[in-house]
Amino acid sequence: MTMGLSEEQAALASSLAAWAADREFAEVVRRAESEGPAALLEAWHDLADLGILGIGAPESLGGAGGTLLDLACALEAAAAGLVTGPLLSTATAAALLSEHVETTVAKRVLPAICDGSVRVGLAARPAPLTVTDDGATLSGTVPVVLDVATATHLLLGAADGPDAGPVGGRGDVETWFLVPLDTDGVSLEVSESGPDLSRTVGAVRLSDVSVTSDERLEVQPVRVRDLLLVLAAAEASGTARWALRTAVEYAGVREQFGRKIGSFQAVKHLCAQMLERSESATAVAWDAASAHEAAPRQLGFAAAVGGAVALDAAVENVKDCIQVLGGIGFTWEHEAHLHLRRALSTRQLVGGTDRLRLGIATLALDGVRRRPNISLGEGAEQLRQSIRAEVRRVAEAHDDARRTALVEAGLLTPHWPQPYGRGADPREQLVIDEELAAAGISRPDLGVGAWAAPTILGHGTDSQKKRFLTATLRGDIVWCQLFSEPGAGSDLASLRTKAERVDDGWSLTGQKVWTSLAKEAHWGICLARTNAEAPPHKGITYFLVDMRSPGIEIRPLREITGEAVFNEVFLDGVMVPDDCVVGEVDGGWKLARTTLANERVAMSGSSLGVSVERALQTVRPRRDEPAAAAELLRVGGAVADAVTVTMLGARATLRALAGQGPGAESSVQKLVGVRHRQEAAELTYDLLGPEALVGTPEAEEALHELLLTRCLSIAGGTTQILRNVAGERILGLPRS
Repeated sequence: MTMGLSEEQAALASSLAAWAADREFAEVVRRAESEGPAALLEAWHDLADLGILGIGAPESLGGAGGTLLDLACALEAAAAGLVTGPLLSTATAAALLSEHVETTVAKRVLPAICDGSVRVGLAARPAPLTVTDDGATLSGTVPVVLDVATATHLLLGAADGPDAGPVGGRGDVETWFLVPLDTDGVSLEVSESGPDLSRTVGAVRLSDVSVTSDERLEVQPVRVRDLLLVLAAAEASGTARWALRTAVEYAGVREQFGRKIGSFQAVKHLCAQMLERSESATAVAWDAASAHEAAPRQLGFAAAVGGAVALDAAVENVKDCIQVLGGIGFTWEHEAHLHLRRALSTRQLVGGTDRLRLGIATLALDGVRRRPNISLGEGAEQLRQSIRAEVRRVAEAHDDARRTALVEAGLLTPHWPQPYGRGADPREQLVIDEELAAAGISRPDLGVGAWAAPTILGHGTDSQKKRFLTATLRGDIVWCQLFSEPGAGSDLASLRTKAERVDDGWSLTGQKVWTSLAKEAHWGICLARTNAEAPPHKGITYFLVDMRSPGIEIRPLREITGEAVFNEVFLDGVMVPDDCVVGEVDGGWKLARTTLANERVAMSGSSLGVSVERALQTVRPRRDEPAAAAELLRVGGAVADAVTVTMLGARATLRALAGQGPGAESSVQKLVGVRHRQEAAELTYDLLGPEALVGTPEAEEALHELLLTRCLSIAGGTTQILRNVAGERILGLPRS
């Protein structure tokens, strides 16, 4: 999936990708190696004719009046196509000028950018230039300017002090100058050895360069850096996606040992990890561009997260792409190295991603959080008033009666059909969530009932629905799941528990394991084999088992946390009547995977999660100590990962609101989220240092979370199995 979620943005990306493919920009880069930088401008006026250069500029100044997100979507597609020329620098300058359309410089330069006659080279950060008291001349050296050899103008910032670090802040404003390249006193030193062959870089020397007030711009501190990060993250998303697509296409046709290499699990997992990075990069780049209208610190936070995650994802994905390509990927003729060079160059341009993670940690310690901005569209407020009245009635109920009030109002499971829910569409579900949160009402957790009840709702008889659903919602029935067996974990279809036909029912015999809450549960959902002759997936039936039945023995399993939530359950001739068979006999496999057609949709909040918030609290007292830099770096990475998981969920929510099917981010969210929770829990414990060994309450909580989260990459399908599934079902790689 690309960054753009709207039809217009998707169409823009698609048309630009097709155009770039026809132009074969890898060949343009190779020609520039011998012909010089001018060759990189081969398609520049085509970009202008396509309207790409003016996407974000106001219509009154020759642009399309689009948003920064629209512009970012274009840069994502352009990067995937390796479009050459000073696009990143010029787009950043156009975005900045579009924020200052009232200035003379914007009115003069933006139309020229839109028609392609002005190309901008960009200094990534302000330099210690000497500005005369009257601001009339500039002197000094700007050591790194992007696109310097293909520009007509230079956007340069003047620093009035030392580098302010990853968060910035040299005062109330920064001063930037848009200097024509042909101005007297401007000289260039173009690097001949930069890594990116599709762009140029070099130093600029200024000697008493005359500048007018029309070439001067006062902007918010680090605003230029933030805009550059937003668009660089968008480019990185495109590069990461190019690498994924290229690797998957090659793995699907290249044969070794008589098989397509995409069927090898090692290659499949490599591609699945590339999918995780690509979707993560897209999610954070999308959020960074979407934060344009937010407060400056919100944009700065989102831009830093976008840069930290997406720029690394681009580099790592291209490296893995080269690995999948093998020897062909190491040749000069293949374009993979051109994408790697660009990804490395862009990451260096912004000062590296460690610098960004330090800035993220600093902002998070100052209380900055990023919440997805999800518009619920027209009619949401009218709907809200109705729901608010119902929520108020629930809030007025006594604590003991509140759950019943939630159930009767259909607010506990609003996505379920009446009478158990409201048949709520995604928008109504989100409004309900917001109103419940505003009223301080938390929904009780249904536990395994959240899996059992939808299956009964979708496939059970009317009698089963009446008997089990309302009681489950009210909390009168607690469920457990009797699926896994000692020899059937991820490979659940190999289960051995037998169900033999007897008078008026079935006799179940076998062993189940990893059963949470078996001792507390009233009922269990159980899979058992009813037809030993059928293929593994087709001889299984779905049963509802009364956990008080004779023949059930429960043995607690002590877990690594020291607790005993899991259990072994032994079934010895357990009688299950016919009215406790759900669906068809031998048709249970389909039921085991069932979900309601009208899925639950949730809106992610701004919380970073228990472990990350604890990590911030731990490091806060020593944040200014020199030795804390390494800790802040790790915490900043954990914050960035937490935001990534949130934004993957936000994009899935927006797809649901638009009536679209789930995208790849829904599957990736679990893989990324599991890894993040495990790493964040370990970080939190590690930050406590040797004091964690003496068993303080903080240490005990952190250790419990560290140990507990180890189950996340096992339960519900191991990470390795899920990567197989992602490789085959999402990426289309051949089966192992």
